[in-house]
Amino acid sequence: MLALWIMLVVSGAATGYLLFESFQQTANARLARSEELVARACRDLADRYQFFVVGWTGEPMDDQLKQQLTTVVRTALAGAPGVEGGVWQADQGSLAYAFPTYEGTGPKTDLPSAELSTIRDVNAEALRSRRTASIRQYGRSQVLIVHACPLRGPLTGVTGWTMTRAITSEGPAYNQLLSGLILLALTIFGSAAWLARMLYVWSGKISQIETALDERREGTIDLPKLARTGAPELDRLVDALNSTGERLSVERRRAAAAERLAALGRMSAGLAHEIRNPIAAMRLKAENALAVADGSRSEAALNAILQQVDRLDTLLRDLLEMTQAREPRLAEVDLETFLARTVESHRDLAASRGITLTAGTGPASSPLPQLDPSQMQRALDNLIINAIQNTPAGGTIAVDAGRRDGSLLLRVADTGPGIAEDVRERLFEPFVTGRADGTGLGLAIVREIARHHHGNVRLLRDVGGAIFEIEVPWRQS
Repeated sequence: MLALWIMLVVSGAATGYLLFESFQQTANARLARSEELVARACRDLADRYQFFVVGWTGEPMDDQLKQQLTTVVRTALAGAPGVEGGVWQADQGSLAYAFPTYEGTGPKTDLPSAELSTIRDVNAEALRSRRTASIRQYGRSQVLIVHACPLRGPLTGVTGWTMTRAITSEGPAYNQLLSGLILLALTIFGSAAWLARMLYVWSGKISQIETALDERREGTIDLPKLARTGAPELDRLVDALNSTGERLSVERRRAAAAERLAALGRMSAGLAHEIRNPIAAMRLKAENALAVADGSRSEAALNAILQQVDRLDTLLRDLLEMTQAREPRLAEVDLETFLARTVESHRDLAASRGITLTAGTGPASSPLPQLDPSQMQRALDNLIINAIQNTPAGGTIAVDAGRRDGSLLLRVADTGPGIAEDVRERLFEPFVTGRADGTGLGLAIVREIARHHHGNVRLLRDVGGAIFEIEVPWRQS
């Protein structure tokens, strides 16, 4: 629409310019034709005069002779519409004058007094130079053209002159141009003004819609309910967006419910599998101990049963940790101290496996980030333990923190073999693990802790070492 407005303004200006130039060219052409007309009329007058004075011996000038000269002038100018003229002598002034095409009530016989000085000047110039001379006098709406040419004959100091007026501004053509320009201005520039107003109003209303779409409520991804703008065209779009948002919200809740049911099914299957294995092992140990009458296997069987009980206890503790939605207890945390304390609790285990474990200092930024130190340390503990279990001797594990815009980034990077391809897609789901002795709840717990902080966890690199990144708001709103 902005491009259309610019095109309207440019086309209006260009059209007006072209019309004005066209009129100017028409006026110039009209002026050139008028000059040609008076010049030709003066030549005709000279030819008629030359024919008139043939055989004349130069009798003294009297009224009868002046009347005859007037007839010569009238005959010469009869075919030149709008042209007046006469015969001029330097000593006596006007000898003859005629305006045969005058459109008044009767024939015009009086020499025009307003232009008398101009007529005298142009005749004097033609007599002096012995060739034709012209004078233009520009007025507001017309140009006066006076032309003079020397006349040969028995009389001395005689010249012929012709005069006409060329309309350049006012008149029918000018009125038509002015009407056209006014109509053009009213239509094109009126349309441009209307379009500019529409652009201004619509841009404000569209900005309101954009602002409303950007203002999402904390903890929801649903489209907000948009208020109507008052513009029918935009309100149809608003209604369509509101309707779409409602349908998306319904479908999202359905998809979330289906996802929860699917996750619950997978969790139930995994939990049954994890519980069945220790129970089967305890049953086997107990049956073997009972098969020996002297009780020599009882102690070993009881120890094995206790180990399986510990395994079940760990499984249930992790499961409760993952499913209990405990709200974080936020506090300002110094990242350098927090990272050093978290890494220090795993340094002996890493050293026993020949792995170098390092902690970064985090970004020096104020104010300090807000998080639940105990929950976030539990999340980093799980990531560090996974890294230690998957990194061969001689490898390194780096724990660091960073800041991007308004988010806190916590990273754990190792130089292990990476994540197996068959578990990458479901890496953060419960009971998904790449180790035979793992419960598959560690990364699921990390994801739940991140979500409790209104953030998330993701795998940045899964080949040639794994990089896990937890992203949470730097300061919770």
